[in-house]
Amino acid sequence: MSRIRQKTKKVKQSGGRVLFRLIFSRTMVTILLLLLQILCLGGIFRMVRLSKELITLSNLVGMAAIVYIINSEDNPAFKLAWVLPICLVPVFGIGFYFFIMLNPGNRGLQKLLNRRKDETKPYLRTEYHVVEKLKKESTGIRNLGHYIQNQNGFPTYDHTNVTFFSTGEEKYADLLKELERAEHFIFLEYFIINQGEVWDHVLEILERKVKEGVEVRVMYDGMCALVSLPYRYPQQLREKGIRAKMFSPIKPLLSTHQNNRDHRKIAVIDGRVAYNGGINLADEYMNLKKRFGHWKDTAVKLEGEAVRSFTIMFLQMWYMTETGEGEYETYLPRYGAPMAPGYVIPFNDDPINRLDIAESVYLDILYKAKKYVHIMTPYLIIDNELVTALTYAARRGVDVKLILPHIPDKKIIFAIARTYYPQLLEAGVKIYEYTPGFVHAKEFVSDDKKAVVGSINLDFRSLYEHFECATFIYKNPVILDIEKDYQETLKKCRKIDMQFCVDLPLWYRIGGHVFRLFGPLV
Repeated sequence: MSRIRQKTKKVKQSGGRVLFRLIFSRTMVTILLLLLQILCLGGIFRMVRLSKELITLSNLVGMAAIVYIINSEDNPAFKLAWVLPICLVPVFGIGFYFFIMLNPGNRGLQKLLNRRKDETKPYLRTEYHVVEKLKKESTGIRNLGHYIQNQNGFPTYDHTNVTFFSTGEEKYADLLKELERAEHFIFLEYFIINQGEVWDHVLEILERKVKEGVEVRVMYDGMCALVSLPYRYPQQLREKGIRAKMFSPIKPLLSTHQNNRDHRKIAVIDGRVAYNGGINLADEYMNLKKRFGHWKDTAVKLEGEAVRSFTIMFLQMWYMTETGEGEYETYLPRYGAPMAPGYVIPFNDDPINRLDIAESVYLDILYKAKKYVHIMTPYLIIDNELVTALTYAARRGVDVKLILPHIPDKKIIFAIARTYYPQLLEAGVKIYEYTPGFVHAKEFVSDDKKAVVGSINLDFRSLYEHFECATFIYKNPVILDIEKDYQETLKKCRKIDMQFCVDLPLWYRIGGHVFRLFGPLV
């Protein structure tokens, strides 16, 4: 009995220490300071509203702002999301809009990113023989490759082997083997790194490799400091000999550029191999920890010429927070190119230059599909362009299928996603929910010829607000592996019909449609 009491006492003490650390942590201080700034802004707006003259002035400014927004080049969904708060609460809506639009943080990032793109242009050229081959094989893919290279600089490659991983466990096991083989450098860039069995094992290898003389760089998004890693974790890694960075640390200051997260997942080893997909370095991605049932995720591994683009992507982001000139050539060795069929186009997207590359690639697949387009995505909050493309493809006889989670990680986001179901179903789009758990994979596969695997969700944050990357694949044998896994996944899914939508609780449907109004800002 005394042992039980002692154990209970220890648990209470441990829980007390955790609570104490939470209350006085940097995360809590950051949240409190942000809330304080919001309250101060609210107080100022409330004081302004006491003046009738200022209210009249704000209404006039609001009308001018709405005219400006409607005539801007922004996506119509974003226009609606801004017009609504300006009409309902003019003072706050106008202030918030100009706060977002005039933020100097993004301009500084844009300048640095464009500088890095200019530096890397000499290393990113589509080979003449690739262009000539594509002229004969597919004008459409040649044009898509031309678009991607013109917009963000990344070329089309042949001579690249691609391996598909249908689970996080498969990708993780292969990554560990390649990390052990590293001789020159290891680059890791992930949205989430979380302490646990997965990261502990990776870190143990990285520490050994540093001692062997391998250069190791690790970069992760600043959101990790709120929930998964200590704020000064990069310093801890540097003490182990690992060059480490936290992209865009969360600061207790209202700033829109903190909304632009590094959502990419990239691993490059010696310039030989590169990994890309939806899988972060955390236990739930390998199903070592259960959060939302079984975690379904996918990734690809590249070997050959196309690895060069992911090396450049990593270095562009790494040097984006530095003022000096970046070093690139050292990390771009030439290996014997595998005689692999087909073509690979790694590409990225960013919120700085507003080019919407990812959405354009998805639209290109949907509008040119002849037989099928099969999609996996964890989220579905899309603009009119994507809704039109999905429904048009289905109505002209293309087999359009969507697989989404059945157990969501964000309930409000999932309620919004389900508001799209009736319109898509009515047009002939087939929708499935993965009943064992949560789908985190982000992939398109079409006509046994095209596929995209990467970090890009079908939602506004991925398509417009985050730094993202993906791999476009054409006529490579791996496409059949991706489609085979899609068909196997369908066997574990529930097919959604109109009755399912009708049976959803009324409050759930109403809530989803209300929140959908603010989907572009969620």
